[in-house]
Amino acid sequence: MAPSTVWEILKKHGIDPAPRRGGPTWSAFLRSQAEAIIACDFFTVGLLDGTKAYVMAVIEHATRRIHVLGATAHRTHAWVAQQARNLLIDLDESAGRIKFLIRDRDILYPPELEHLLSDAGIETVRSAVRAPRMNAIMERWIGGCRRELLDRSLVWNLPHPLRVLREYEAHHNTHRPHMALAGAAPDKPLPPEVVDLDAFRARKHDRVGGVIREYRRAA
Repeated sequence: MAPSTVWEILKKHGIDPAPRRGGPTWSAFLRSQAEAIIACDFFTVGLLDGTKAYVMAVIEHATRRIHVLGATAHRTHAWVAQQARNLLIDLDESAGRIKFLIRDRDILYPPELEHLLSDAGIETVRSAVRAPRMNAIMERWIGGCRRELLDRSLVWNLPHPLRVLREYEAHHNTHRPHMALAGAAPDKPLPPEVVDLDAFRARKHDRVGGVIREYRRAA
């Protein structure tokens, strides 16, 4: 059947040939439901012994708060399911407002993961094939973590990446400013009034052995 014939049939029945014929666009969905969305993904950390550690992390879209769930040398279904249980504990009171989890189509996500989330009232939304931008907020955080920390660190063994990533998680959530939050950190809102910085002295604080530096007002 020729493309022109298909177009004529669609036109005759009043069907728009656009790929998506109804509902909001993906970007509109993300903006309107940000308070109810979390996203997760895996990434790898190369170790000095030549092996890799697999890390699972989750980000809250509205607050940009990050949760580094765990690191392992073997991503088994049981391990992933346990990280989901840990996540629900971490979310605690926030779990009631979370309605969607965005993830890719990695085969290592076990069916039990969706069952656990469904019991908590969270629907799993899988990204389309070869569409990494559908999980762009999570991917952007992973890219930043690599550039700011992992690419500048020597990671010795399996416990080591989790230790440094926990510290980077604390830096991200309590200190690092975010454009999406108007310059605030996820767990540290901006003061209601503008502060005169000339009246205060700053004190430097090193994290992860000096790879990351924070500056706080001196007491």
